[in-house]
Amino acid sequence: MAEQTISPAKNREFEIDDALKGKRRWYAVHTYSGYEDAVARYLKQRVESLSMGDKIFNAIVPKEKKIKVKNGKKRIAEEKIYPGYVLVDMVMSEDSWYVVRNTPRVMGFVGPDSTKPTPLSKDEVEYLMARMGEDTDAKFTLDLSVGDLVKIVDGPFKDYEGKVIEVDEEHGRIKASVPVFGRETIVEIDSAQIQKI
Repeated sequence: MAEQTISPAKNREFEIDDALKGKRRWYAVHTYSGYEDAVARYLKQRVESLSMGDKIFNAIVPKEKKIKVKNGKKRIAEEKIYPGYVLVDMVMSEDSWYVVRNTPRVMGFVGPDSTKPTPLSKDEVEYLMARMGEDTDAKFTLDLSVGDLVKIVDGPFKDYEGKVIEVDEEHGRIKASVPVFGRETIVEIDSAQIQKI
């Protein structure tokens, strides 16, 4: 098999600050929505076939795991943090820019314009990596506070209304004070069984 070469033909479309030349940084690449995983896969294939592993190190789609409730059933779903974007760890040069920019379904780099890519800051990268690292245990995110009113939509107390007295985000449950037979009764309810009023 003949070895492929890259010929960016001295692009006038490409500009980079001198301070960034030769430095490994993370860049955000805008893609067609819904094709983020495909772009990351295509880019990794192109890096391998064009022997660009010394300039393009990784391409990831930032995702986190969330617990979703649908039809009263909980399931863990992976959700893109920034739909329509792929992060690329690379040393920016004319040929590495050309490889990424010409990957199928890539619209361009994030920056003042697509010809002048702007790297992500160290804080932005650390924040994203921390969010992605939290997937080991998907977290419940309950938009409830003590004192909120809720309606019970499933279970033995269906159609009752109550007041939240305790929120257990770790287990996705709440305790609520519900009037039963004219007396306030404390019930523990799964988050899938309630709606905030």
